[in-house]
Amino acid sequence: MSKKKENEFKTLPYFGINKLLPYLKPYRGIIFWMINLGFAGGLVDIILPLFQEYAIDHFIAKQTLDTMDTFIWVYLAVLAFQVIANGISAYQACQIEMYVGRDMKRESFNHLQTLAFSYFNQNSVGYIHARVMSDTNRIGALVSWSLMNGVWYISYIIGAIVVMLKVNAKLAFWVLLLVPVIAVVAQMFQMKLVVLNHKIREVNSQITSNFNEGITGAKTTKTLVIEQKMEDNFNRTTEEMELKSVHATHYRSMFSSMISFASSVALALVLWQGGHITMEGVMEIGTLSVFMSYALGMMEPIQWIVRSISDLITVQVNVERFSTLMETQSDVRDSKEVEAKYGDSFEPKTENWEPLYGDITFEDVSFKYPDGDEYVLEHFNLHIPQGTNVAIVGETGAGKSTLVNLVCRFFEPTAGRVLIDGRDAKERSQLWLHSNIGYVLQTPHLFSGSVLENLRYGNPNATMEQIEAAVKSVSAEDVIARMEHGYESNVGEGGDLLSTGEKQRLSFARAILADPRIFVLDEATSSIDTVTEKKIQDAIEHLMKGRTSFVIAHRLSTISQADLILVIKDGKIIEQGNHKELIAARGEYYNLYTKQYQEEAIDHAMKVAFEG
Repeated sequence: MSKKKENEFKTLPYFGINKLLPYLKPYRGIIFWMINLGFAGGLVDIILPLFQEYAIDHFIAKQTLDTMDTFIWVYLAVLAFQVIANGISAYQACQIEMYVGRDMKRESFNHLQTLAFSYFNQNSVGYIHARVMSDTNRIGALVSWSLMNGVWYISYIIGAIVVMLKVNAKLAFWVLLLVPVIAVVAQMFQMKLVVLNHKIREVNSQITSNFNEGITGAKTTKTLVIEQKMEDNFNRTTEEMELKSVHATHYRSMFSSMISFASSVALALVLWQGGHITMEGVMEIGTLSVFMSYALGMMEPIQWIVRSISDLITVQVNVERFSTLMETQSDVRDSKEVEAKYGDSFEPKTENWEPLYGDITFEDVSFKYPDGDEYVLEHFNLHIPQGTNVAIVGETGAGKSTLVNLVCRFFEPTAGRVLIDGRDAKERSQLWLHSNIGYVLQTPHLFSGSVLENLRYGNPNATMEQIEAAVKSVSAEDVIARMEHGYESNVGEGGDLLSTGEKQRLSFARAILADPRIFVLDEATSSIDTVTEKKIQDAIEHLMKGRTSFVIAHRLSTISQADLILVIKDGKIIEQGNHKELIAARGEYYNLYTKQYQEEAIDHAMKVAFEG
């Protein structure tokens, strides 16, 4: 961390707790009792030395056991109350930590579901994961245990000071003389520890990243024979972690030793001054023991307060990062009027949803990505009648997904309108539109769970007959048959127990079960063998009759029957028409088609020669 950043970190303002009030409000009853019990626990800690004083002055000094039974019972009752108060307040602090953390995680996860694709394009999974998990955990701990301990320790310090001043102001002065000195020195240590801990977390993130890369990239590591390099990188970061951790431990040890030394000094001052006062007969020995208890007892609360101030500084970063996530507005969102009529993603009003037919119009559309400077589309107009099969072709990175993203309303046009069935897409809810879209990706994603659960994401109410028919239509029955438990087999995290081709076939079946009015196939057969691809194309061709479909294709031979072919280059639509028209024009499509045809012919010839 640079010196400038370190200084900025040291001077972070103590604010942000007000942003947490909405998450604390539902549990104000629990918080109320937790605070009161913490306050009561602090008072008990103040009272206990007074029992010690009474025992010394009345039993030991006077050498009598009169009223000892009453004293013991009262003392035990106070201790029992303290144990009960401690137990209940600790349980309530645990509740607050869990409840607040849970609510923040739920709200942040749900909020993420409302954000547009641009947010996930601009922020890594690790960054988002840290906001939802790590930050909420730290905040939950702050507003629970820190609050409970704060009430406890602050009430103890205030009460102890009041009692000491009332009993003997002169002796209290000597004890309190050390407090500001200890606080200042402790603050210096804690700020250094804050910076060191921040550096340790950064190195720990690097270790986690290296470990993750070592596991996920194990095959690449072996094929490139870079095991030694990976080991060196990992050893270097762990050694750095060791050095910084030892450095931080060194400061913690010095800090603890300083507090122990301060406690000894405070005790020595009490004995020195208190001894003189006692010898003069102004104060009894029992009272001196009270001062000794308070002198030792005040060190831990002071240490905690200083540490808590440092924690508030560091947690401020977590609060701000979490708040920034929750305050992020989606680039694509429904208006209040639309939500009032059609509902939102979590409470849809499906009874108000009109049927979708699939007539799509681009009306003077201009578009550039939120994080881009150049327009991908400018004053683009296109009408796609219901049931049209649109193919989008172009070289890798040409921008073939832009039109599909606008149709699916994953992004909003920068200017102009996209009409669905003659109405601006913004006039109806995103969920209404997305519920009528079947999307199969080049790299399909399956959720952890069984095959059946994944298929039913397309249609939760689908019968087994419908599911089996959908699976058979895309030649995926052999995938189910080879799995040990059939439809109940687990697909693994992200479907990792299946090959890419198998995942694509199941994704096809899932999309078919959804019975969408608009199909989007984003190079969806790229990982499937040609025989299976032909079967799937026949099934999809039959299924897509009367439905609007968009096919982003790499193999041009698969889209020769499309009603409309759009050729994309450098993010622009440079040609459009059907296959015959574009071949006759002898433009970019012709060049792509003939080049690919020649490559396939050469591959076929080499295969025949090799087999021969």
